[in-house]
Amino acid sequence: MHRSRPADSRSRVEGTGQTKKSSEPPARGDRSGVPGRSPSATPRSSTAEGQALRPLIRGVYLPALLFSVGIGAMTPMVVVSATALGADGATAALLAALIPVGHILADLPAGAVTSRFGERATMIGSSAVAMVALAACALAPNLVVLGAGVLVAGGTAAVYGLARQAYLTEVIPPMQRARALSSLGGVGRIGIFVGPFLGAALVLGRPDPAPSYWLAAGTSLLSALVVWRGAPHETPRHHTPDRPRASTWSVLRDQRAIFLTLGVAVVLVGAMRGARQTVLPLWTESLGYSPAVTSMIFGIAGAVDMLLFYPAGKIMDRMGRLWIAIPSMLVTGIAMLFLPLTDALVTVGIVAVLLGLGNGIGSGVLMTLAADTAPEHGRPQFLGVWRLYSDAGMATGPLVVSAGAALGSLAAGIAATGGIGLLAVLALWRWVPRWSVHANRTTRRRAGVG
Repeated sequence: MHRSRPADSRSRVEGTGQTKKSSEPPARGDRSGVPGRSPSATPRSSTAEGQALRPLIRGVYLPALLFSVGIGAMTPMVVVSATALGADGATAALLAALIPVGHILADLPAGAVTSRFGERATMIGSSAVAMVALAACALAPNLVVLGAGVLVAGGTAAVYGLARQAYLTEVIPPMQRARALSSLGGVGRIGIFVGPFLGAALVLGRPDPAPSYWLAAGTSLLSALVVWRGAPHETPRHHTPDRPRASTWSVLRDQRAIFLTLGVAVVLVGAMRGARQTVLPLWTESLGYSPAVTSMIFGIAGAVDMLLFYPAGKIMDRMGRLWIAIPSMLVTGIAMLFLPLTDALVTVGIVAVLLGLGNGIGSGVLMTLAADTAPEHGRPQFLGVWRLYSDAGMATGPLVVSAGAALGSLAAGIAATGGIGLLAVLALWRWVPRWSVHANRTTRRRAGVG
């Protein structure tokens, strides 16, 4: 799975501080973020690994869980609120779409904000802004206020997500990076899964969805407080008069080779993830199953999705990123191709489990690859561009499915997303070894890592 790299480029051997001639391009982002620590010297026992990640529970993972629970609680209520305020179905769907739109609009500014204020302050600030936006949703007297609140809430989710990703990228040694970031992705998925149930419990028997927004506002406040109390201050930035803070556009220009190659894989993976959340309910509805059955199937897929993030991260750390990235997209793509061939509840359920399996083992793959390839100078801005690629892909995936349905064949739209999954496999296989020394054991050995 290794590809040859341009000759006469220079790479820094991780942990040695020495420069060597190599046929590899510069290894990007492979610094531990802990001064004086060599990644190759990182303890590999399970006890040492647990000790390395344990301090992050209170400062990163717990607030991430709280924030995600809030987003999960408010998301299904947007359509309900819009309808209650007089919106028709199309308008309600448009307002719900403002959440991912907020993500896309905030991705690039998120990098600049994080670089300017630091990860800890950005997480606290975005949580506070989210609290205000969610309170506005709860009190919205009209569709304009509701839409503004939803858009801002989506944007704060993007800012918060980038800040916590940048922090972990900074402080976790590369040989433990995948476990840390996969755990972050898994915690977020748990929150998104649990949030709707908590929100539903609060509005059960009530015509007003406002309690779900108040729950989300409360979890945002708790998230800010936990970060304030528990998150350590980040390491100093490397900004000097001779080396000013990087701009987003300069990072995009300097790293354009990555974004024009590996970035294609990021978009394709994002498209698969976005489509996955759409195809199951659309297909079960087309088969005539009840909403309860649809929810059950979707819930099964979500449960499988949440169970595998840590083992997947461990495999990526020990064997390389491709050992998870390629199986994730391969399983998801094949499941998409088989879904239009199902009609019985059992076969639909089997495909749902496969979709959950493929997506679950891929938790943290894109964040890990971003950390591997991000330059030290301008890292938050790089992550912002990377997340823009991913979020754009997630917005594109459902559109492919919808286009098939609009042309008269939902099955064709779903099958097309399966083809996207196979293209993602090829793109990952082609470009990950070029840009990440942690692609597999061969690339690590050639770079003198691990």
